[in-house]
Amino acid sequence: MLQGTMKINSLGHLEVGGCDTVGLAKEFGTPLFVYDVALIRNQIRHFRSVFLKNQIRGQIAYAGKAFSSIAILQLILEEGMALDVVSGGELYTALKAGFPPEKIHFHGNNKSPGEISFALDSGIGYFIVDNFHELELLEELCRQKQKKVQILLRITPGVSAHTHHYILTGNEESKFGFSLLDGQAKEALQKVLDSDKIVCHGVHFHIGSQIFETDGFILSIERLFHHLVEWKEEWGFEPKIINAGGGFGIRYTNLDQPLDPEQFIQAIIDEIKKQSEQYGISFPEVWIEPGRSIVGEAGITLYTIGTRKDIPGVRTYLSVDGGMTDNLRPALYGAKYDALVANKALEVPEKMVTIAGRTCESGDILIENIPLAKTNPGDLLAVFATGAYGYAMANNYNRLPRPAVVFVENGKAKLVVKRETYEDLIRNDLPLYD
Repeated sequence: MLQGTMKINSLGHLEVGGCDTVGLAKEFGTPLFVYDVALIRNQIRHFRSVFLKNQIRGQIAYAGKAFSSIAILQLILEEGMALDVVSGGELYTALKAGFPPEKIHFHGNNKSPGEISFALDSGIGYFIVDNFHELELLEELCRQKQKKVQILLRITPGVSAHTHHYILTGNEESKFGFSLLDGQAKEALQKVLDSDKIVCHGVHFHIGSQIFETDGFILSIERLFHHLVEWKEEWGFEPKIINAGGGFGIRYTNLDQPLDPEQFIQAIIDEIKKQSEQYGISFPEVWIEPGRSIVGEAGITLYTIGTRKDIPGVRTYLSVDGGMTDNLRPALYGAKYDALVANKALEVPEKMVTIAGRTCESGDILIENIPLAKTNPGDLLAVFATGAYGYAMANNYNRLPRPAVVFVENGKAKLVVKRETYEDLIRNDLPLYD
């Protein structure tokens, strides 16, 4: 499971970005999120290479919900990406990071009037419009502020990706977007075309997450073009942009066999070219929104191993100093991970163990039944591929402070998110009695 710059050094320790993880744990404490900056840069460049190879206009927008902080947003801006945000908080973070507002797209199925107003005042590039209520709010606020706004209509193509039902977003039952099949998308487009404040430049779809095949994208594009040709005939509408979303799968364990980023993007480009030629529709800009596939495999979490509980004939629990407060995904939808003992990385696995989190919940299990080397309290566990939706979903259950985040590159470690303190936990608390 070693990815990017990860390797085992001469001390038998896991090393990332030229930094010994044992040294990182001593300097910054645990739990600790560690990001391999070189791997993030490499992933972005893989995506970009497909657009360059095909010599087409396109845009790669980082889906900030995977992991948002000032440092990561500055890094992806440095690599030439645009950005998707899904809340006022994510937008605020992006602006504080110095992200150009015109390169920001605002997603979400229930944007508040305050968030929409904030985004309009900030001059963001695009709203990805999700529903009729949002269209009405945009129209009203644009009139109040005497502004025009650019949008993409989010449609649901009625395609179910092969993924967990919690992260399906393109099927008819999804809470997101205007349905193609029941006519909502057509009705929404007509409303936009009648507006003098809202300008529709294209359509967006997102069929799910952790996808391992291109079939869903191809089918979605086919279905979309069946409607685009109708919209062209009726209104002369041709999309300047088709945004195929993200959801490109990554490797969490050896059971996962994801495609290379280039394969996803090439399939999307090829199908849009094919359909454009078939229906006589001008070839649009192609946009994508990778998030997990940019940062997921670049992140690891370091934990200190604590107690051990042997239940003869049943299982052995190893408890660590984190859990569902820094990685909610196993408890939320049964996500699987791989790991090794970072300070004994060359030692042969001794037995099967289950990695338990430290919160007071029986369901706080990070990894079930993984072979590990013999451990002692104080050893260091590295859990791989935690770069997406780890820190992003981190919480203070049991009043546990959220971990620190460190970026490593070329043998140097940079603290980019400080570890919370106990004082941080009560910062917003108010006493009942003065």
